Amino acid sequence: MSVIMQFAIFPTDKGISASPWVSKVIEMVRESGFQFNLTSMSTIIETNTIEEAQNLISKAYSILEPDCERVYCTISFDIKKGPLGRMEQKVRSIEDKIGPV
Repeated sequence: MSVIMQFAIFPTDKGISASPWVSKVIEMVRESGFQFNLTSMSTIIETNTIEEAQNLISKAYSILEPDCERVYCTISFDIKKGPLGRMEQKVRSIEDKIGPV
């Protein structure tokens, strides 16, 4: 199974920049061993199961919860039976049709 999850999680009570807290979450994602892409608006990660993806969200919240009174989170999933590697495959499919960006 391939679960591609796009998520953003950050505190809303820490002023104009959330990067000190988001960087802690991204460090956890990096250490998870799953492939991920960090973008300016969200993080995209591919896991084997929905449970693994949900566990990462739970860990992300656990990182923020001790220091934050309010946390905002958005999550979307693309779940497909089949092998991992769809993050690259989906981009390649488009680039094959229009050329690289």
